[in-house]
Amino acid sequence: MTRLVAGFSVILLSFCSAVAQNPAQAPVAPQQAAASAESPAILEFQKIEDAWSNAINARDQYALELVLSPQFVDISAQGDITTRNQQLAQLITGEDKTLHLEQKVITVRMMGDIAVANGTYVMHHKVGSAQVDEKGVFTHVFERAHGGWMCSTSQRTRLPEDTNPKHKKPTGEEVPFHIPFIGKG
Repeated sequence: MTRLVAGFSVILLSFCSAVAQNPAQAPVAPQQAAASAESPAILEFQKIEDAWSNAINARDQYALELVLSPQFVDISAQGDITTRNQQLAQLITGEDKTLHLEQKVITVRMMGDIAVANGTYVMHHKVGSAQVDEKGVFTHVFERAHGGWMCSTSQRTRLPEDTNPKHKKPTGEEVPFHIPFIGKG
C-alpha cells in the first residue's frame, strides 16, 4: 500500500512540476490586442491641452481660467515668469494678434492628486515685426481640483533650430546607432 501511495505521489508531483514549468497562456482579450498606443491618461490630458490651446487661439479668457489654477506660475522659454492673472491680462490685451499655439502630450505621470504632463509645442507668434514658429518641449504640473485638473505650473524650453543642412537626415537613409561621448565627434 505504501508503494502505491508513494508511486501516486511521485506521478502527481511530476505532473504538477511540469504544469508549473509550462503554464498555459491566458487568452488575450480583443480590446487588449488592439490597444491604442496612447494611454487613457494621455488622451485625457491631451483634451486639457487642446482646451488650453483653443483658449489661447480664440482669446477666450473664461476658457483659459478653467485650465489654469489660481496659483498658476508660468516659466516661458525666454525665462519670463508670469502668474495666472498676468497670463489672462496678456490674453485680453493681446498685442500679438497672430499668436497661435498647438500642444501635443507625450507622457503623463500620475502621482495621486498631482499629474505631470510632458510634450511638445509649436507657438506661432510675432517677435518685433517678424513672424516666428517657436518649437519646443513643455512640462505642465496639474492638480486635481473640483473633479477636474488645473495646471499649477508650466515650463517651456525652446528647441534649437538646426540650420546646418549636413545634420539633416536624408529621406530613406538609415541613421546608425549612436552612443554619446563614444566614437566620432
